[in-house]
Amino acid sequence: MTRLEPGSLAPDFTLDDQDGAAVSLTQLRGRRVVLFFYPAAMTPGCTREACDFRDSVESLRAAGFDVLGVSRDDAAKLQRFREQEGLTYPLLSDPDHSVHEAYGAWGEKMNYGKTVEGVIRSTFVIGADGRIEHALYNVRATGHVARVRTLLGLG
Repeated sequence: MTRLEPGSLAPDFTLDDQDGAAVSLTQLRGRRVVLFFYPAAMTPGCTREACDFRDSVESLRAAGFDVLGVSRDDAAKLQRFREQEGLTYPLLSDPDHSVHEAYGAWGEKMNYGKTVEGVIRSTFVIGADGRIEHALYNVRATGHVARVRTLLGLG
């Protein structure tokens, strides 16, 4: 599994959002991006993480960051998740997990004591130049957004 390091070029992608609109990383060049990968919409940990980003999205935007969430869920499920939780940033669908793999957010992990292959909860801060500023792997849903805010100087 390839892991991205600060300074490396963020892999470009184009994925559909919850409304079926294509979103690509190149569209956001010139802005900083917080890109987070989560296992599944409407599960307890993922809901907690997504809502924490929701609660911080205005201050992140004010600081020049766009927030994008990525999962393997289809657009219809992402739309329900977004509406149910009042999420105000795009949720992107990566059903074949190719973008997950490009970012090192897919691979072997421990789940209830067993080794399985799946989504590795990860967050990336991508600079306006398209380079990785922070690559955070195997993060916990609880408290993670506070850690990201601290890394970004937003306390």
